[in-house]
Amino acid sequence: MSEGYAIELYFDPALENQVLKAWNVFARRQISTKLINDESRPHITLFSTVFFDSTRLESVIRNFVSKQEPLSISFSAIGSFSSDSNVLFLSPTPSLSLLQLQSQLCDTMKKEGVEIPEDYRADSWVPFCPVALEVPKSRMAEAFSVLRDLKLPVNGYGMEIGLVEFSPVREVFSFGLGNSTLES
Repeated sequence: MSEGYAIELYFDPALENQVLKAWNVFARRQISTKLINDESRPHITLFSTVFFDSTRLESVIRNFVSKQEPLSISFSAIGSFSSDSNVLFLSPTPSLSLLQLQSQLCDTMKKEGVEIPEDYRADSWVPFCPVALEVPKSRMAEAFSVLRDLKLPVNGYGMEIGLVEFSPVREVFSFGLGNSTLES
């Protein structure tokens, strides 16, 4: 049974590879392998909810994505949320294009009758790219040290939007920003 759905922003191959390098360092050091084991893709979550009728909204999301352009992404900071899940992430420099993309997506979902969870409302959404999940507390300092070794900023582009079901992660569909379709 699905825990929920997420709409994710995926990156160009070069930026995706930079994030995957970090995932692989965490795996080699046996700090965190969850993202790899879940077969996730490097991403920024734009929207997540428990209930989602993916078949009903596929054309809505396809239409939304077709009107968007690839956007510049610059990961310029590292961080962690103060929660029990011990998530480490790369934080993008806030850009008007990223904030507008997410806000417009939420407006589109709202018009379709999908309730916007608090964490994804415009005044509370925190964009981030996870690089390690469920890091043991005893290894947090080492994990931060790994991230500090990255040469930031890491720059690239957001190129496609996909819908995933989790957990485990299963991509339902994805579409290239603009009009190229990259269905899975």
